[in-house]
Amino acid sequence: MKIYTSEEEYINLLEQVLEVTADSRGNPQVVYPLLENNRDKLDDVLEKTLRRWATNRLREAQADVAKSIAGDIVNFSNLIQQFPLGDKASNMEIAITGYEVALTVHTQQAFPEDWATTQNNLGLAYSNRIRGERAQNLEQAIAAYQDALSVYTFEAFPYEWARTQNNLANAYSQRIRGEQAQNLEQAITAYQQSLNVYTFDAFPYEWATTQNNLAIAYSYTIIGEGAQNLEQAITAYQDALKVYTFDAFPQNHAGSLFGLGIAYQNTNDFTLAYNTFKSAIATVESLREEIVSSEESKRKQAEEWNKLYSRMVEVCLELDKITEAIEYVERSKTRYLVEQILIRDRKTIFPADVVTQLERYRDEIATGQDQIQNGKAENPKVLAQRLQQLRQQRNELQNRYLPVGYGFKFDSFQARFDECTAMIEWFILDEKILAFIIKPTGEVTVWQSQPEDLQALIDWVNQYLQNYGQKDQWQNSLGEELKKLASILHIDGILTQIPNHCDKLILIPHRFLHLFPLHALPVNQHSENSRCLVDLFPRGVSYAPSCQILQQVQKRDRPNFQSLFAIQNPTEDLNYTDLEVQVIQSYFNTSNVLKKTAATLTAINNSDLNTYHCAHFSCHGYFNLTNPGKSALILANASVADALPKLNAESYLSLGLGKTYDLEECLTLDKIFGLKLEKCRLVTLSACETGLIDFNNISDEYIGLPSGFLLAGSPSVVSSLWKVNDLSTSFLMIKFYENLFKLDNLEAGNVAIALKQAQTWLRNLTIEELKRFKEEHKPEIKKVLAQLRKGQRKIVKESWKRIKERQPLPFANPYYWAGFTASGR
Repeated sequence: MKIYTSEEEYINLLEQVLEVTADSRGNPQVVYPLLENNRDKLDDVLEKTLRRWATNRLREAQADVAKSIAGDIVNFSNLIQQFPLGDKASNMEIAITGYEVALTVHTQQAFPEDWATTQNNLGLAYSNRIRGERAQNLEQAIAAYQDALSVYTFEAFPYEWARTQNNLANAYSQRIRGEQAQNLEQAITAYQQSLNVYTFDAFPYEWATTQNNLAIAYSYTIIGEGAQNLEQAITAYQDALKVYTFDAFPQNHAGSLFGLGIAYQNTNDFTLAYNTFKSAIATVESLREEIVSSEESKRKQAEEWNKLYSRMVEVCLELDKITEAIEYVERSKTRYLVEQILIRDRKTIFPADVVTQLERYRDEIATGQDQIQNGKAENPKVLAQRLQQLRQQRNELQNRYLPVGYGFKFDSFQARFDECTAMIEWFILDEKILAFIIKPTGEVTVWQSQPEDLQALIDWVNQYLQNYGQKDQWQNSLGEELKKLASILHIDGILTQIPNHCDKLILIPHRFLHLFPLHALPVNQHSENSRCLVDLFPRGVSYAPSCQILQQVQKRDRPNFQSLFAIQNPTEDLNYTDLEVQVIQSYFNTSNVLKKTAATLTAINNSDLNTYHCAHFSCHGYFNLTNPGKSALILANASVADALPKLNAESYLSLGLGKTYDLEECLTLDKIFGLKLEKCRLVTLSACETGLIDFNNISDEYIGLPSGFLLAGSPSVVSSLWKVNDLSTSFLMIKFYENLFKLDNLEAGNVAIALKQAQTWLRNLTIEELKRFKEEHKPEIKKVLAQLRKGQRKIVKESWKRIKERQPLPFANPYYWAGFTASGR
């Protein structure tokens, strides 16, 4: 449990930070390590403590001491405003408080220059503020900049005047209140004013930055001639690129190219837009490789540049470059997971001598990157060119065996398809939905929605998620909601482009489409023979995060399926889990089942998971939307007293009704990424919400428990899209494994077939057939019932009674059968 810090400790931290800030003159290399070691204290308590402590301290101090302390507080506020770690929202609040307190000493009358500097910094803080109303924050930023300009005049402080004009222009360009056209005109005026000081000769970087921002403003302004505005934007971007070269400022270079490409696209010059976006993407992808600080930095950068790939896809479609469009779709998705799976599987994909050479390339590139990033290179330009050569050599060698990442070629991937498999890959743009339909012949066609379809989809998703919070309403309306989704996605029209002989379908959703049972979408709704999508494909419907990940897991040859590792009812409150695992266990030659209190994280860590062919988790699951790494499978020994005060959400999971769990004792996604499942053929997550993903992450959007197990080594993962029913899930899982062992040799794709057959069986199960199923498993059911507590037996009897009331097909509602999906091979 987290130990909460006293106010005295916060005051000690403030005094220590301000002393270090003063002694180092605000050197981040000195101050940031101290902040990093105290990240747990960079919170609202520190902000309130700073306001009280600093107000009292400044009031009591002599004038010269107060001025010195206020200066240290401003420097500290500048540092924490830019501090890359901790909670960004809290950091900004601390900075704002620091500036506001300092202004009680740095008044306009007493210290006008310090006052103006602090106002400018306060304006930056409000411009970047996360909390509060965005519109009001921008108004406060504008007011602060305008205050600063009352001191920072062109004649007295030309550089500071130009800098503040630029900041003011940025705020006006983002302003929400007032007329947009007028706001942009004020932004353009302020940018042009700053260029009186920011000349190419005197301040080339600032000049280029202002030209870039001016170009953005021209691109969006609606006053004057549209074509003329775009021409002015193009000129400004081209001017910025004179300074923003690839060698000197690669990230700015990419940003200006992106803006320039958009301007060309808006003038309908798609060839120029294509070439410009291509150059921008090449820069972005080289930038991603140059960053060696952390994988988190790479993910954030990928998210920042995601719109560039979307624009490129749009332009490729305009130029009828369909194959390139889908390649750029792939390059924008699941990049982090693709890289990590490649690293994990490298020794099984490539010959030993190739692995050795790839590792040499990796080490030399990493060393060169470090030298460039830390200023240690004797000739950075020559070294950068050398690294580009090494990357090209590495990619050429790697692509001979498995083209992935920036070297991914769709044609080589598609050649692996059999003649009866088709694929649909969705991609959501800003204004429409795309569906790439990939046929066995290699032909790719594209369905494009109307803008109103995308809005309808967004509205539908919002309503679905709202209903999901009200279980009964969501469950009862699920069938009708899926009909609406099928209509919005025009699934019937898309299916007309798939050849009739195709008996297997692979779906690659995008963003929030990963959350829904697309295999259960109704088709031919207006005919008498209306069925579900999965009914049309005898070999099933499977899912994949991306073509590249599917390509990689297809190389995992795992023929054996004889040994089982299982987690069984660790919280002892799932009434049918014991039956489920007991029957499934009987299908395997050998098994290791951790039952109830024995199903602990320690026991899993000691179980040598790497030796098993199948891992089955029958327990509670939870998906953390705000921090997916903390998504978890709940294990024994994880329960804690719900009365503990103010539990840390990073370490504890509270599910209500007195159920609180210590995540250190659970199998979280962060821990799953570290597992090794090199002999595993299948992971089944028979638990709630195990198939949900972080759909808010617009770059590497497939981050969830399935991605963890794919990375760990399993080629196939079965998981759930919602809080599933205990009883129907146990029936479904029993039938699923029964089907698996009926299929010959467990060939690739049999997981999808077995799941389809099990779902069809459950969906069409009559009361009489259910009785026969119970009779077949009577010994196991009797044994499980005998182990239940009196209260649990009562619940079981009541559930059977409710089932009989749902005539004639008690599990026909998609809630019971459609929640599980098969991902991967």
